[in-house]
Amino acid sequence: MTGTAPAPFTADDYRARMDRAARQAAGAGLAGLLVAPGPDLVWLTGYTPTAVTERLTLLVLPAGREPVLVVPTLEAPDAEHAPGAPAITLRDWTDGKDPYAVTAALLDADGRFGVSDNAWAMHLLGLQRALPGTSYASLTEALPMLRAVKDAAELDLLAAAGAAADAAFEEIRKVPFAGRRETDVAADLAALLRRFGHSQVDFTIVASGPNGANPHHEIGDRVIERGDMVVLDFGGLKDGYGSDTSRTVHVGEPTDEERRVHDLVREAQEAGFRAVRPGAACQDVDRAARAVIADAGYGEYFIHRTGHGIGVTTHEPPYMIEGEEQPLVPGMCFSVEPGVYLPGRFGVRIEDIVTVTGDGGRRLNNTAREMVTVD
Repeated sequence: MTGTAPAPFTADDYRARMDRAARQAAGAGLAGLLVAPGPDLVWLTGYTPTAVTERLTLLVLPAGREPVLVVPTLEAPDAEHAPGAPAITLRDWTDGKDPYAVTAALLDADGRFGVSDNAWAMHLLGLQRALPGTSYASLTEALPMLRAVKDAAELDLLAAAGAAADAAFEEIRKVPFAGRRETDVAADLAALLRRFGHSQVDFTIVASGPNGANPHHEIGDRVIERGDMVVLDFGGLKDGYGSDTSRTVHVGEPTDEERRVHDLVREAQEAGFRAVRPGAACQDVDRAARAVIADAGYGEYFIHRTGHGIGVTTHEPPYMIEGEEQPLVPGMCFSVEPGVYLPGRFGVRIEDIVTVTGDGGRRLNNTAREMVTVD
């Protein structure tokens, strides 16, 4: 797969994200945000430390004040070259000094702060010792939709990642399955994802025969046999944004029952997709897909939520699950992936990444959802 490299995000892009995050924090009654190395820091600043160690690195986004990145002195040169660095004040600390005292000076002594989920307990406890009047909430709990609504450039990157995963599927369906181990096919999938531009492969599930009844099956040495249903679920990061798609193939001709269950899951996936529209609740997508499977008598065999968000990570809010009343907003991206899992026999899952548009939804995966047979 060829094409021009995407334009990199600029300091202005990162500045706008940090401004938005600070406003959302204030709106949630927080004194600011504390962001450790991980996906939130990448999304807000473009900075990824060379190595995450016990030395404190923390982005401080106080409400109404300029953002500050606290970094170890020996990592400051790398931080200075991050694409978002022009929008940040760097505050470095040297070994032997107290990084929590450096950070505490930037915080309200009795404030409540949102903390990224990747923060180490030792660092949060260190801040609590330095400022015993502060309190904290996880960022996922306090601002679950912080990264959920993607802008046009992010949507383009997600679409390109989805197209690359689709290209990998079109190639994997051409390789031999029968007589090979699950690990062999998984290795082929990983190589294909990289060939089509992925820099990181997060998972390559190849669940054959009875293993397909385990939604998160760990690939093993089982030899794939003719007559097996095989669940393929794979994805990773391309240009910093995620892909995640599932298709279920059959080695040779399926039985009538296998075809019927596959068609049922396809109908459920279509129903979930058609439920996507601005203003609908996340749970409406889950309900639409689940109703199709339940009405056919297989409800007890659909054992997971219908979907999860995707962006700079392959799993993030929002979640398509019963009880989630968060309304869908144009620019949100998430999976729609119903499944049926028959213990000891086989499983079927069909998954697309979908983005919310102004009047409905758009799929970012476009390979065949009908039954595909392989050799």
